[in-house]
Amino acid sequence: MLGLDVSSSSVKLVELSKNKAGQYVLDRCAIEPLERGWITDGNIEKFDEVAEAVRRLVKKSGTRTKNVAMALPPSAVITKKIVLPGGLSETELEMQVEAEANQYIPFPLEEVSLDFCVIGPSASSVGDVDVLIAASRREKVQDIQGLAESAGLKPVIVDVESYASRLAAGRLIENLPDQGKGAIVALFEVGALTTSMQVIRDDEVLYERDQAFGGAQLTQLIVRQYGFSLEEAEAKKRSGELPEDYEGSVLKPFIESMVQEIGRALQFFFTSTPHHKVDYIMLAGGAAALPGLTDAVTQQITFPCSLVNPFEGMEIGDGVRLKKMTREAPSYLTSCGLAMRRFLQ
Repeated sequence: MLGLDVSSSSVKLVELSKNKAGQYVLDRCAIEPLERGWITDGNIEKFDEVAEAVRRLVKKSGTRTKNVAMALPPSAVITKKIVLPGGLSETELEMQVEAEANQYIPFPLEEVSLDFCVIGPSASSVGDVDVLIAASRREKVQDIQGLAESAGLKPVIVDVESYASRLAAGRLIENLPDQGKGAIVALFEVGALTTSMQVIRDDEVLYERDQAFGGAQLTQLIVRQYGFSLEEAEAKKRSGELPEDYEGSVLKPFIESMVQEIGRALQFFFTSTPHHKVDYIMLAGGAAALPGLTDAVTQQITFPCSLVNPFEGMEIGDGVRLKKMTREAPSYLTSCGLAMRRFLQ
């Protein structure tokens, strides 16, 4: 099964397998840029153009796999943890979940795609179980299903982007000292328009927040400084072919404001929870790989900061261009988490 991540600036594809030792193998990864405005706030505005980009991506990756896992942005999904009596049959559980879901979902149930899973015994009441409900407007689910189908793929799973990125990040957290047990990790994903933050401890989300800040602001600064068109600026940003004064006059001020945004997000976390520190900061997303960013965060915010490579510790297949993959790795966090769903069924 492929992992296919559709964001506002690109579509990304990851295909994983496992070797005889049970270690992950990265068979394929590919990325295809999208033009601005094709997808806004998680809504597909230009369906045909995005579908064509997905077809190009599949072709470019060389995959023959048809099954695909995709995800919706957290803003399009309502999730709720509820407590239900233990020992219910599957059918009884479904009926209970539907009855409960009615209270939390502001749409008629027939307009909604709904799923649930039993997390385990409830910590708060003996004999009961914690159940996670996830629901989304059916049209949202059908939109991304349609994208996959128009590229000849078969959508098998629709996940939530933040859950998929947590799954991929969880593998990396296990590589931290003491397998990351008890460590408070702030995971920042810097997208084109939005930076999302999740604070995680032992698989539990302590806090999450989105900020309207991202890599597109750097593109705008390049446009303003040098008079390029948006397309030119984006292309030169990716290839690194920029004038000599770029680092000092554009990149450095942008990194400073990015560090401020990260610091501000952490302040929100500290003031709205009992916590006053994090053990690690992890940066993912396209703009996270900017030279000097992780060092600037470590220096100014004083918590150790690292760049996420979701393929760390994996065997790399012959079909992967190592240099290109390494450069783009932080962009693949969500698509890698989606590809990992293959092994969780």
